[in-house]
Amino acid sequence: MTVKYEKFLLNGVEYKTQLTQKWVNRKKWEEPNPYLLTSHIPGTIMQIEVKEGQEVQEGDVLLILQAMKMNNKLAAPFYLGATVDNIEEIKKVDPHTTCGIKVFMGSSTGNMLVDNREALEKIFAESPILIATHCEDSPTINWNLELYKQQYGEDIPPFCHPLIRSRECCYTSSSLAAELARKYGSRLHILHLSTKEELELLDQGPRTQKHITGEVCVHHLWFNDQAYHTKGNLVKWNPAIKTEEDRQALLQALNDNRLDIIATDHAPHLPAEKAGVYTQSASGGPMVQHSLVVMLELMEKGQITLENIVDKMCHAPADIFHVEERGYLREGYKADIAIFEKHPWRVKKENLLYKCGWSPLEEMSFTYQVSMTLVNGQIVYDHGKINDHVRGEMLTFY
Repeated sequence: MTVKYEKFLLNGVEYKTQLTQKWVNRKKWEEPNPYLLTSHIPGTIMQIEVKEGQEVQEGDVLLILQAMKMNNKLAAPFYLGATVDNIEEIKKVDPHTTCGIKVFMGSSTGNMLVDNREALEKIFAESPILIATHCEDSPTINWNLELYKQQYGEDIPPFCHPLIRSRECCYTSSSLAAELARKYGSRLHILHLSTKEELELLDQGPRTQKHITGEVCVHHLWFNDQAYHTKGNLVKWNPAIKTEEDRQALLQALNDNRLDIIATDHAPHLPAEKAGVYTQSASGGPMVQHSLVVMLELMEKGQITLENIVDKMCHAPADIFHVEERGYLREGYKADIAIFEKHPWRVKKENLLYKCGWSPLEEMSFTYQVSMTLVNGQIVYDHGKINDHVRGEMLTFY
């Protein structure tokens, strides 16, 4: 097997890694090999836990790997992913370095799916911090998928996606999460809500007093199910984009504060991963570059106020996830600032910053454009140019 060496910077420290130029097949994984470190799902190295030449023992943590927007060890500043058998890790989580426990109550990757009632009961009963859930009912999805496979084979038309990952599959799962949260008094945050029916599950009142909060993603506010006819699998997300009635209900819920957060669920799949027939095309897409300009376009159309955009994209995430010294423009806080201007433009491949090289918004025009972005008081983006020398900081939580 041929290998190469790569250097990378992490928190200002240079590391050298040895990368294989081709995949190692599963049979190789099962053979004893002290030089081969593998993961059950691909991800990004977030933190190195050992030094060069350090002697390690079996079971020692070597690195923190972020996958599916989660880190797999307690010392990591993001979600800790729940599995059917890691309740002891969940109980020991450090609330100052981890913002929540992420539970996939539906189709997932690797062993991250938790659809066992007993395991879910333990998580909701014993988690010391917020529980964030992706809610889609797997049995409902599998049943629907088989029905459409019988009709179309593997090449299912994209417009069937919200019928396969239906509103019923969403509500069945999210209502169970809400039931368990109320039973055990857990703090629950339901991720990327997509239907009007699910809105009734959320708590009302000031968000700092809510036990059950919810968020909606930009694509569920911008697209409706008619987009499948023109964009195809490029707008295939989980949960699926639903009807115009759902889109309007989600916007209204933001405006009357039933919904708490605007998010992106950014998933920059490569074009090859989105290509092919329905059953082979990956779900998800890149959205973080254009999330603000999309919301500002909805503001321009009179569907949401600027103050509410700031509240739901900045203040609310900091409040709900207890992020320290961020989310507000306050003296002593970290200066994370986006500056925009009224400057009509069109999304094209040549102005994309995504490394995946595509966007579901290509050839769409917008009224506002982000001109500058600061992170921790340092300019990281300035009129189309990215400063690669600025690095972020570890988040902490109160």
